[in-house]
Amino acid sequence: DHIFEKVNPEMEKLGFECKCLGGGKIEHNSKDKKIRVFGLSTGYGKADHSVTVEILKKVYTDYEITWSDDKK
Repeated sequence: DHIFEKVNPEMEKLGFECKCLGGGKIEHNSKDKKIRVFGLSTGYGKADHSVTVEILKKVYTDYEITWSDDKK
């Protein structure tokens, strides 16, 4: 909620219409080159974490990136 509420007004200024499809958390371990996507937003529900992982893989090509429905 905090990130969407901050970013959405700036996106609207650029002419974009935004809708939050869900949320979660990202745990980034740069030392071990691992990223874990998990959890959900209390306000927006759970995002499709598989989509998030596919986006992250484009940038973090040498990382192990996983996702789960775990809350913690």
